[in-house]
Amino acid sequence: MHRHAPETRLASSLSPIEIFVALYYGGVLRFDAQEPLSELRDRCIVSKGHGSVCLYPILADLGFYAKEELGRVCKSGGFLGGIPDPVIPGYETVNGSLGHGLGVATGVALALKRKASDRNVYVVLGDGELHEGAVWEAIMFASQHCLDNLNLIVDDNRVSMLGHTDDIISNQRLSERLGAFGWEVHEVDGHDVEAVQGILQAMTATQNGKPKGLIARTLKGHGVPGLEDQDLAHIMNPKPELLDSLLGQDE
Repeated sequence: MHRHAPETRLASSLSPIEIFVALYYGGVLRFDAQEPLSELRDRCIVSKGHGSVCLYPILADLGFYAKEELGRVCKSGGFLGGIPDPVIPGYETVNGSLGHGLGVATGVALALKRKASDRNVYVVLGDGELHEGAVWEAIMFASQHCLDNLNLIVDDNRVSMLGHTDDIISNQRLSERLGAFGWEVHEVDGHDVEAVQGILQAMTATQNGKPKGLIARTLKGHGVPGLEDQDLAHIMNPKPELLDSLLGQDE
């Protein structure tokens, strides 16, 4: 898709692939592809919208929309954009302005609690979003209101728009920080899909009055030479010939 739509954020979309696979294929997220807004669905809020182009083929494969739409990403007549929005079946929120997904999710989780619903809320958050103060307001709010139906997944690839997070605002000891705010916290190799699936299933099954967080250690630009874990991976576009080589189209 990136080869045909260079405006998509490739590096950001390579780090959370296994997270989305575990959520949608791993028996974690309850959804109805034929009725995406069913009241019986779990809510999956993709806060790092620019980094979720990898979710497009998953949603198409599961029947949220026709697979033919994958050939029209960022093209006239298509609805799959470089930054997704709720016009796409399967997306809950507008995701262009970063740092707001968790706040929206806490409101949704609180509403579900007050409706006595057993549905869960999942949020996929970029680690760079943790530099936003609104995220920490949501973290405190969720703990105070005992939102144990809220599951935060941090795509901890350690590279934000302008460099490694350790050089900007470090997210080291994130588990301890979340724990200090009253969260139940887990860590995992974010590229081990079975490990991600197992922890998410365990988190979902736990009702202990605490919101739950999963720190998924990933690599930005995972698997692409010259892009993986680079300071400016966020805004880098591999040359077309490299993409053709990776896709086996140069033979």
